[in-house]
Amino acid sequence: MNLKERQSKIMTAGAAKITQWIGSTNSVVFHTLIFLISFLLPYLGLVDLEKMLLILTTLVSLEAIYLSIFIQISLNKNSESIDIIQEDLQELGDDIEEISDDLEELSDDIEEIGNDIDELEEDIEDIQKEFKGIQVEGDQSAFTDRELLISIQKTLLEMKKEINAIKNKKTKE
Repeated sequence: MNLKERQSKIMTAGAAKITQWIGSTNSVVFHTLIFLISFLLPYLGLVDLEKMLLILTTLVSLEAIYLSIFIQISLNKNSESIDIIQEDLQELGDDIEEISDDLEELSDDIEEIGNDIDELEEDIEDIQKEFKGIQVEGDQSAFTDRELLISIQKTLLEMKKEINAIKNKKTKE
């Protein structure tokens, strides 16, 4: 960090502390005591009233000038922070929109897979009906094909159950 950045950081921190103190009860008490003491000095004969008013007016004006500068520094700092937060919120909103689109596409894909499985099950049922109509008399290969089809059907049924579980889980989310 170079000297200019360090000075800026110190000024910003100082401005924040001063504006925080100015808005406190201690500041009200301090300023009230200063004003009371200022008006008591001419009453006690320690200072001329016009001189006291001139000094007090000058001090109050200087304080107002510096206070407005410190407040502006704090406002600029807060404005920068708000800009950063707004950018982050915009990025977050974009990410959420992308995730929502991805989830919708995934849901559509799962639905298509479910439809494909339903169609495959219907095809398997049709094939099984055809096989039931065929008499197998000693043809061992037909029997093996039938067992293979039953095995495929069981696998497809298991896949359908898993896809339905994914659908249900997705619906709950």
